[in-house]
Amino acid sequence: MKYYAIIVAGGKGTRLGGGIPKQFRLLNGRPMLMYTMDAFFGARRDINVIVVLPEEHIGYWQSLCDEYGFNPKYSIAKGGGSRWESVRNGLALVAESGIVAVHDGARPLVSPALINTAFDTAERFGSAVPAVAPVDSMRIIDKDGNSRILDRDCCRCIQTPQVFSSEILVEAYRLPFSECYTDDASVVESAGGTIKLIDGEKNNIKVTALQDISLAEIILNGG
Repeated sequence: MKYYAIIVAGGKGTRLGGGIPKQFRLLNGRPMLMYTMDAFFGARRDINVIVVLPEEHIGYWQSLCDEYGFNPKYSIAKGGGSRWESVRNGLALVAESGIVAVHDGARPLVSPALINTAFDTAERFGSAVPAVAPVDSMRIIDKDGNSRILDRDCCRCIQTPQVFSSEILVEAYRLPFSECYTDDASVVESAGGTIKLIDGEKNNIKVTALQDISLAEIILNGG
């Protein structure tokens, strides 16, 4: 069985400031994306990693790899104008049938244990999507702007890696783009696929703001 990981780091956003896309920002003195990639290399020795990067930052990433002595074997795909397009570009490098994980480059704290569970589950059921139960109260807003309570026991917060058989994922990404696609599970579901949820991890946070970098460093340091 072939195992692939498409790590989506194609975003150009600089909401964290400093003019550097967040996937290249430092955590404990090392680029965030390197932690993300290391988790997958640590999970499966035979994994085929595909990193999707903004075309204009590929050279910058390669210079970071030289600077930090980061030289595992992986492939690079060019990022698109949306996450959907970036994933599709990464899928073009999946040469053989197998199991494909899609993961956010800005989730550097994913554990090899979760990755392996997701791969094993997808191999059995065709899909595996990590999820955690919300701890906050939930409300849903209708089209008129009114809100009502939502039973949080019926809700889950979705994470990555989202893992599928390559046949299921490639076929789903043949669909035309839709604004309703917020992740890979929504694409697969639109194509008629079934989503198998697995337990996610509280520490598998997505870095989107400056305070998330501080939180990630605390977690990395065992706090």
